[in-house]
Amino acid sequence: MTPSTRFTIRVALIVALGGFLMGFDASVISGVVGFIETEFELSNIELGWAVASLTLTATLAMMVAGPLSDRFGRRPVLKAAAALFAISAFASAIAPDYITLVAARMLGGFGVGAALIIAPMYIAEIAPADIRGRMVSFNQLNIVIGISAAYFSNFLILSLGQSDLAWAQSLHLGEWNWRWMLGVEALPAIFYFFALFSVPESPRWLIMHDRDSEALGIMEKVVGRIRAATDLRDVRASLDAEAHLDKGTIRDLFQPAMKLVLMIGISVAILQQITGINSVFFYAPMIFEQSGIGTDAAFMQAVLVGLVNLVFTVFAIMFIDRLGRRPLMGFGLAGIAVCMLLLSYGFGSATYTESGELINMNSTLILIGILGFVASFAISLGPVMWVLFSELFPNRIRGIAISFVGLINSAVSFLVQLVFPWELENFGNSMTFLIYGIFAIIGFVFVMRVLPETKGRTLEELEAELVR
Repeated sequence: MTPSTRFTIRVALIVALGGFLMGFDASVISGVVGFIETEFELSNIELGWAVASLTLTATLAMMVAGPLSDRFGRRPVLKAAAALFAISAFASAIAPDYITLVAARMLGGFGVGAALIIAPMYIAEIAPADIRGRMVSFNQLNIVIGISAAYFSNFLILSLGQSDLAWAQSLHLGEWNWRWMLGVEALPAIFYFFALFSVPESPRWLIMHDRDSEALGIMEKVVGRIRAATDLRDVRASLDAEAHLDKGTIRDLFQPAMKLVLMIGISVAILQQITGINSVFFYAPMIFEQSGIGTDAAFMQAVLVGLVNLVFTVFAIMFIDRLGRRPLMGFGLAGIAVCMLLLSYGFGSATYTESGELINMNSTLILIGILGFVASFAISLGPVMWVLFSELFPNRIRGIAISFVGLINSAVSFLVQLVFPWELENFGNSMTFLIYGIFAIIGFVFVMRVLPETKGRTLEELEAELVR
């Protein structure tokens, strides 16, 4: 491994820690919902709001994160996100009531939205084309590591809280279990804030602000002296060709030249969430409990969800620059459709008493369906969406474009999380998962017909081909 590759990987891994915090912050609530539902006597919609409130403010953050990063730089926005993660974790842990808890979660959502947008953008702008897919996928890898860490942390706190260990009892892990689940995130958030001081600013952002000499120094560390000079000229030529245009605005996204990339961006943004991934990630213990296996087993199976997610995200990173974005998307969506139909059958074939109590359900089938769905998502829609977002849009409006499609992605995620408990109550598990499966089938057809392959090509080459 060359020194330049080591430098790129180190920087990408540090920046992608924002993904870890995003994954942890989003999924840690899965272990909390049962406790706060009882403690605060929440309705289905109130419970959904406690889960989805973070995504609502993440959606709002996505509207401004890109433009703010275009003005102030990628790194300052990421530092602000790290600070918000830490404050939110502490405030959530000490929340005395439901309203305060929701407010603290919403504060953390601003950090989630900023990290979700800026981290992959930064990595795409600093990484060379031949390893860009893998480098950007580090962000998704860290998201799933964060999700796995949240599941394991929840299970560990629950187990320790039920133990006779003196130190666990002195920390009130049993009495304050859900508060500890939410509060431990402050530690990695503080680490992320200080780690960001060791990474440089995005070279493409520096070139956009006429700081070419600083950008060249960073690019030399990434690709070497000779190639850095060539890459800098290419970026400068691309920006100069657009110099006569006004600063990128939201209106530029709706110009005829942007029709293809905007359609792809919006469609993939919706597809990633409408297939139900955050219903599983945020409500995994609840889903498993409904299969009749008990609370402790449900938390343990949620840990399995995190591990499968992690393993198949690693596979995606290994193959995204070999096989390409389009084959992974097609394979993953086919798997999602099959697994959702399997879950629909599994819940639909269960038997209940007249009062609604479960008599018999194939819990193994439900586990296979959930794990298969997570694996299919992790090797496709999870990492590939953010890679595509970082590649499709032109330099001049990349920040605002990713904010826009990220906004749509987050808005759909918010709605899915909010209504999931209501859907289970009114439609039932079987119909809910059937709906997700139908959306996956529609998405498969779209990807196979419309999505172009972007692997191994510079951002400037893609812009010249796709933006006409």
